[in-house]
Amino acid sequence: MKQEEIREEDLEGEKAADTADTSEDQEQESEAGTAAEESKEEEARAEKQPEEAKEEPEKMRKKKKKEKWEEKIEELEDRVKRQMAEFDNFRKRTEKEKSHMYEVGARDVIEKILPVVDNFERGLAAVPEEEKTNPVIDGMDKVYRQLMTILTDMGVTPIDAVGKEFDPNFHNAVMHVEDEELGENVVAEEFQKGYLYKDTVIRHSMVKVAN
Repeated sequence: MKQEEIREEDLEGEKAADTADTSEDQEQESEAGTAAEESKEEEARAEKQPEEAKEEPEKMRKKKKKEKWEEKIEELEDRVKRQMAEFDNFRKRTEKEKSHMYEVGARDVIEKILPVVDNFERGLAAVPEEEKTNPVIDGMDKVYRQLMTILTDMGVTPIDAVGKEFDPNFHNAVMHVEDEELGENVVAEEFQKGYLYKDTVIRHSMVKVAN
C-alpha cells in the first residue's frame, strides 16, 4: 500500500511539473507572439513613414504651385490695371488735343470773320437816318444781327473799351489825347472793336487813351 501511495505521489509530482513546464512554455510562446506582433507593427509604421514623408513634399509642391498661380494672377491684374490707367490717360490727352485743335480752328475762322463784321458795322453806321427804312439797308442789318448771334453762340463777345481804364491785356493804344474831363489812363475812343473767345482775347481793341 505504501509503495502504491508513493508511486501515486510521484505521478502527481510529475504531472504538476509537466503542467508547470507547459504553462511556462505557453507564457514564453505568448511573449514571443506579442513580440512578433509588436515587431510587425513597427515594420508597418516604418513602411508608412516613407509614404507619409512622400505625401508631405507633394502637399508642399501643390502649395508652392498654388502660390505661383496666385502670383501670376496678381501680376496679370496689375498689368491690366496699368493698361487701363494708360488708356484713360491717353483718352484724356486725346480729348484735350481735340479740344485744343477745335479752339485753334475756331479762332482762325473767327479772325477771318471779324473783318466782315467790321465792314457791316461801318456800312450801317454810314447810312443816313432817313434811309434806314430802305429794304436793302434793312436786309443788311438783319444779316449783321444774325451773324452776331452766331458768334455769340460760339462764345465770341465784344470787349468793353470806351470809358474803361486802359488795360494792355485787352486794349491796344494807338493814340493819346489830353482831356481834363476824363481821368488819367482812361479809354477816350475806340477805333476798332476787340473781341473775346471763351474768355481769351482773339483781337485787342484799338483805342485812344486820355493822359
